[in-house]
Amino acid sequence: MKKLSNLLLVIVFFAASSVVSAQTATSKVVVPDWALPGSATHKQVPPPADFHRPARTEDLHIGQFRGQSDVGSALVPGASSYNPVNGGYTIISAGYNIWYQRDEFRYLWKKMSGDVSLAADVSFPDTAGYDDRKAVLVIRQSLDDDSKEAVVALHGGGLMHLAWRPAKGQMMTEMRVNHRKDHSTDSLNIGLAKRIGIEKRGDAFAVFISMHGEPMHPIGDPVQLHIDGPFYVGIGFCSHLPAKTDTAVLSRVVLKNAAGQVR
Repeated sequence: MKKLSNLLLVIVFFAASSVVSAQTATSKVVVPDWALPGSATHKQVPPPADFHRPARTEDLHIGQFRGQSDVGSALVPGASSYNPVNGGYTIISAGYNIWYQRDEFRYLWKKMSGDVSLAADVSFPDTAGYDDRKAVLVIRQSLDDDSKEAVVALHGGGLMHLAWRPAKGQMMTEMRVNHRKDHSTDSLNIGLAKRIGIEKRGDAFAVFISMHGEPMHPIGDPVQLHIDGPFYVGIGFCSHLPAKTDTAVLSRVVLKNAAGQVR
């Protein structure tokens, strides 16, 4: 009888293992070719014009933000946490890009109207991550993946820009703060910026930077973009890998419902 019981346990174990294997096989993530990251053998291209996925949203407070969303619903769900001791927001996200005519990223947000000042220190715990991953400060009209928006982004390779989508469904435009660190001797290219900021003053959006801890200062001319209030304001991250998560930490976040407070 004992041998029979053991045999039954073995049969149950292998049956369960087969079910798990089948579930793993059927749930395998399939990445469309357009979403693959750029490489020596592949060029990333815009998604199909009619391709959209609704945001996955949690209406849960996190620190000074009132909700969090996977904008564009990346193939692997994201996550976020807040450390009240050091004021750090840890954001885990996959996502093919924040670019073209739609985005995929983890977004911690608050609804606001009027003028806005937003700034944060940025760090990437995995120093070997993909160069084009982006920690972002975002002001956008909605949680739609093709929303009108203004974005200040710090890339893992050091590139920093102010980008904006002038209307829903249109392609992004950018103003680069610097160039890639291996393409220039500009002083802004020496390592990653310590702190980044965005200011909305009426319809004017400006990018701010602190490379090494010096006072925040604007770079370049503001760009003009009208966004109706209330709109979404917050911080986010995109791994630039459609089915693989990475992590960014944004800390010492300043969020004010006024211009002139980026610091």
